[in-house]
Amino acid sequence: MAPRPGTCDGVLLLDKPAGYSSTQALARAKRFLGAAKAGHTGTLDPFATGLLPLVFGEATKFSRFLIDARKTYDAVLALGLETTSGDPEGEVVARREVAVDEKQVDAVLARFVGPQQQVPPMHSAVHVNGRRLYEYARAGEAVERAPREIEIDSIRRLSLHGTQLAICVACSKGTYIRSLAMDIGRALGCGASLTALRRTSVGPFRLEDAWTLEAVERDPERARAALQPPETLVAALPRLDTAGPEAQRFAHGQPIPGDGLAEGVDVAVFGPEGRFLGVGEGAAGGRVAPLRLMARNEPGCP
Repeated sequence: MAPRPGTCDGVLLLDKPAGYSSTQALARAKRFLGAAKAGHTGTLDPFATGLLPLVFGEATKFSRFLIDARKTYDAVLALGLETTSGDPEGEVVARREVAVDEKQVDAVLARFVGPQQQVPPMHSAVHVNGRRLYEYARAGEAVERAPREIEIDSIRRLSLHGTQLAICVACSKGTYIRSLAMDIGRALGCGASLTALRRTSVGPFRLEDAWTLEAVERDPERARAALQPPETLVAALPRLDTAGPEAQRFAHGQPIPGDGLAEGVDVAVFGPEGRFLGVGEGAAGGRVAPLRLMARNEPGCP
């Protein structure tokens, strides 16, 4: 029996299984933990597996600060096979002969490192004219898609066995590995699509620290104890330590001195004994205005 819903604050690193949407995986974990409020920090397609940080309680206030985090993926490409969606969920539209070796693959992969423009795939959640692209795709409609700026930090071959190419990719937010796979296939002259995708890191979080849904279900108390505190979501932000009256003012929603912080810059604010108070934003006059505040200061699910 699932625990009765209650207060639950923190971040659960989930190893999402294949066959679940991110929303379905979240709902199941939320039920096991007995959490009243929950969200996730970016989606994984149903066929994909790997790291999906889930946020509960107070941590939901800070999930957006993980949106810009860099991510890494392990992906398997089927060379010579193209599908409508660029992944296993689409229909096969082309099969081609494959005649590439490791040297050719490595040379092509090297060309994709760095800043670049990428066109979002039709089977994606990007909004165009008030509708998501996958809604157009399901209706058999193709629409013009504006390219978006992304950056590939690194990409390397893990293995090449026949027509199966395994790669590891480190990239910026907004990168579609499906689109990257199709582009790599075109550059190799044979076409390609994804057959498997596994996310291995998101910002400071690593897959080796993640829980499976089965493990959460078996031992929800231990999973609650393993929740990472909300401040891990803002680890990439500048840090401002405060004490005494300044900490109290900030915690009560009042601006405090910003220690030279530029206007519009977000900062993680901590009080005495390293207690996380919330996130502020640089304001006029060298002040820091509260942006998101913690209502409670200890992680966990009582």
